[in-house]
Amino acid sequence: VVLFFVFAFFISGLLVYLFTRSHRVTAMALICSLIAVIWQLGLLTYLGFGIDPMGILVPFLIFAIAVSHGVQMITANRAAVFNGDDGLTAARSSFRSLLVPGGVALISDTIGFITIMLIDIEVIQQMAITASLGVATIIFTNLMLLPILLSYIGFPKDYKQRLRESIQKMDRFWMRVSRTAKPWPAAALIIFATGLMIFGAMRGSEIKIGDLHQGVPELRPTSRYNTDSKTITEHFSIGVDMLNVIVETVEDGCIDYEVMENIDTFAWQMTNTTGVQSVIGLPGIAKVINAGWSEGALKWRVLPRNRQVLVEAVQYIPTSSGLLNSDCSVMPVMIFTADHKAETISHVVDTIKSYQAENGTEKVKFRLATGNVGVMAATNEEVSAAQFPILIYVFSAIIILCLLTFRSLRATLAITLPLGLVSLLAYALMTQLEIGLKVSTLPVVALGVGVGVDYGIYIYSRFQSHLDEGLTIYQAYHETLKVTGSGVLVTGITLAIGTATWIFSPLQFQADMGILLTFMFLLNMLGALLLLPALASWLLRLGKRT
Repeated sequence: VVLFFVFAFFISGLLVYLFTRSHRVTAMALICSLIAVIWQLGLLTYLGFGIDPMGILVPFLIFAIAVSHGVQMITANRAAVFNGDDGLTAARSSFRSLLVPGGVALISDTIGFITIMLIDIEVIQQMAITASLGVATIIFTNLMLLPILLSYIGFPKDYKQRLRESIQKMDRFWMRVSRTAKPWPAAALIIFATGLMIFGAMRGSEIKIGDLHQGVPELRPTSRYNTDSKTITEHFSIGVDMLNVIVETVEDGCIDYEVMENIDTFAWQMTNTTGVQSVIGLPGIAKVINAGWSEGALKWRVLPRNRQVLVEAVQYIPTSSGLLNSDCSVMPVMIFTADHKAETISHVVDTIKSYQAENGTEKVKFRLATGNVGVMAATNEEVSAAQFPILIYVFSAIIILCLLTFRSLRATLAITLPLGLVSLLAYALMTQLEIGLKVSTLPVVALGVGVGVDYGIYIYSRFQSHLDEGLTIYQAYHETLKVTGSGVLVTGITLAIGTATWIFSPLQFQADMGILLTFMFLLNMLGALLLLPALASWLLRLGKRT
């Protein structure tokens, strides 16, 4: 983890330096970003929280977000320096120009992460707390502290010339990109985006809930543990995946033939269910013991109907076996599954529920479930129920903040529609890469949306200011890109690199999160640079006509 962080730190520093052309400015941005991470970890400790293997990635994310907002502050600062301001005046100007858009972007991130806490899964709630605290610290370190530090930096005489050369090199590129704000290129982009949205919705609807591969999902398929567990499952009737069905019955149910026969029938049906390796229950052990009292004769491997004989068959089975409690009112049935794939768990659980519906009585009730597969089944049900609310919460928070900030439905649509498109494409990517929707991947799309909105807010706020000056839509967007474009480009790449290092983690769920977040950060950047102006172009023109 430390190695990944160091690598991300140096790569981010290199990108910021190539953008700023100043060692001191780069150092200030990195220092402020590190302070945000340190404050985040300190606040977590102070509030009594820790970081689990899933949450260990959040500091990476906070550092990348902090650097990205630092780049935006530096972008505004260097624009002021280019216009002839000194260090102090440039710092004041950049702070004033970014206080509202930067504050709204970070507040939207914070609120977006806080809304994730409404999902009743403790691990996700802890991740939401960790991310919310981290983003809140960025408001102070990169939105307030950074411009103060920049005001003390003296720029060399040739710095303005270096900025001019850098801006001139990129101007031709930004002129081409700004054509997306013209009517016909914008229309073509919108049609293309609509096609992508349809594809994303269709492919994303095929996403599976839960794990799609054998082995422990936290580890790589080639890890020693997963290869060993696969070998055990292939050569033995038991394995590492177990689901315990808790059979609730009357007191002394283990010496009641009607109760035991019902449980035995259930065990037999589960044994013949696809995906089940073997089943261990009290009736099966009692039948073996009953045969043992008759010299092992196979014809006596049955459940005795006589109560006294049944007592003889179960009296030597201890409660420590996990097959019964002290008064025989609870008798778990252990079901060993071939794997814990989503389809396997779903089929086994549906079979259990079906049996309970058809054969459950007042005396015998089959309850779900304990064991690692039982926990996965319950988790999958919770994830399935939460997949739409989590996006509704995040998008609702972002839409409300955008409406309050820009006071325009058209501006809000231009900012949020690209986020919706990227969210659908993220689900399509999960389907394509066979990444199931589970606890580790459920909050990823919400995190990507919460962070991705920053691009749109920064771009549209400056775009709106140029429109207010009387420029045409094309001219306003070209001027926006000349100042903000490079910053957004560096921001997107910085965020992507900060999370791309996770792809090489030995933990599979961290690699999955790295792939998805990298994909979303890059596409959200492209959506803000290309699709946002295209949407704004037509929405604003339609607004004028109406």
